[in-house]
Amino acid sequence: MEIIRYAELRAEPWRNKGGVTRELASHPKAASSQDGAWDWRVSIAEVSKAGQFSAFPGMDRVLTVVDGELLLLTVDGSEHPLEKYRPFRFPGDADVTGALPTGDIRGLNVITRNGAFKGYTSIIELSKKRAHPVFEGQLGILLQGQATVSPGAAGADASDAGPGGEAPEAAPSPGEPETLGRYDAVVGSDSGTPEILGRGFLAVVSIDRVTG
Repeated sequence: MEIIRYAELRAEPWRNKGGVTRELASHPKAASSQDGAWDWRVSIAEVSKAGQFSAFPGMDRVLTVVDGELLLLTVDGSEHPLEKYRPFRFPGDADVTGALPTGDIRGLNVITRNGAFKGYTSIIELSKKRAHPVFEGQLGILLQGQATVSPGAAGADASDAGPGGEAPEAAPSPGEPETLGRYDAVVGSDSGTPEILGRGFLAVVSIDRVTG
């Protein structure tokens, strides 16, 4: 089970000095989070100054405000008020500026290369009673609240039954739960699928490979 600890990530200043970006994950891994040598990238930006957004030609973007109240985005001349926890998709090569009418914000950015990958962001409310699984090709990012993550136990099926159909022995207990900090990211897996329990809000980022 892999956890990306937000507190350990390096902050990279924007070229226009209007904010900083911390990269959670990218593929393939690039020397810099801003050089565009990747086919997809997931990052969190701290925006403290209104101004122009960097262009990413040939890319598709999904931006979600995860801290702060409002980002007023102008995309190719059209205004779009981005409220907290409402993902917004736009072309990476668009002419984009951002204004901060209510103060600084943090934004979760999912950028994917057109024709190769497609990115999606969903915001869900966590439960202490029902764990939320994080599958292969996903990241689960704690946005707010308190939560723990555990590797899921592999379930038994009918083929596991012993002679005469008796129940199999109990599977070994999964590892101890690990506490998540704010903006920590859980890397999904289909083997021992991580399961998140708690109270608060989780961003589930899915990166799907484009086929055909």
